[in-house]
Amino acid sequence: MRKLLPLAAVVEVATGVALLVVPLLVGRLLLGAELAGVSIPVARVAAIALIALGVGCWPGPGMIGMLIYGVLTTLYLLYLGIRGEWVGPLLWPAVVVHAVLTVLLAREWFRL
Repeated sequence: MRKLLPLAAVVEVATGVALLVVPLLVGRLLLGAELAGVSIPVARVAAIALIALGVGCWPGPGMIGMLIYGVLTTLYLLYLGIRGEWVGPLLWPAVVVHAVLTVLLAREWFRL
């Protein structure tokens, strides 16, 4: 078990990075179908979650995984909102919620 968790963490981070950088290729290789439209930003948010999961499962403090997830998700949702291509009625509230939670997590992280 001591070696299994870090191995699983590395696999999740690698999958997340690949999904973040080349979502079309990963979608084709994993699902045998082309990602299109709104599935690309959704895949990238899932990629961020996989990266945070991998970091959170790495031996050490688990809060860093949630902090990474919060920072990257806040920035990516903000990017989507600024670009204006994928803006639903809950996008900006989601940006605010993620930003607030990220600030609170960061405050706790630096207090430790």
